[in-house]
Amino acid sequence: MPGIDETRPFIPVHIAVLTVSDTRTEADDRSGQTLVERITGAGHRVVAKTIVKDDRAAIVAQLRAWIADPAVDVVISTGGTGVTGRDVTPEAFQSIYEKEIAGFGELFRMLSYQKIGASTIQSRATAGVAGGTYLFALPGSPGACRDGWDDILRHQLDARFRPCNFVELMPRLNEHRKA
Repeated sequence: MPGIDETRPFIPVHIAVLTVSDTRTEADDRSGQTLVERITGAGHRVVAKTIVKDDRAAIVAQLRAWIADPAVDVVISTGGTGVTGRDVTPEAFQSIYEKEIAGFGELFRMLSYQKIGASTIQSRATAGVAGGTYLFALPGSPGACRDGWDDILRHQLDARFRPCNFVELMPRLNEHRKA
């Protein structure tokens, strides 16, 4: 049965939160704040938080800066994952992945379907790894952020979660660079 193994130590993960939006500010960024609250509530550290416009180059630049920062283990974004002309977050993320975590988007949509039905088809949630950093892109609603964190990331970013989790793989993410 999957769950927390209390005999293992909790390891705080260093997470950067990125909101992608042409309209949101720090004052009204409910989705970004939802992520911050859940991340810190779980015992992890938010090491950076920013808002960038729905612009592929701006998103890529911010991702690359955080990937290059050894203080950032994980980036979680919110926004820009829909299908409108301005929604370019998945394209930005996919352009820098070394490895895609295809199951993340699939699992997110499966869980979301249970709550919002067929409307989940409009989500292009995605995840991958680049430069030893995990990258997760969630839709821009607080509900999607809650679902993504509570139902997937909270478990996979907890080193105590069994049978396996992303944290225990972190030391091995750059093995290909050492060869």
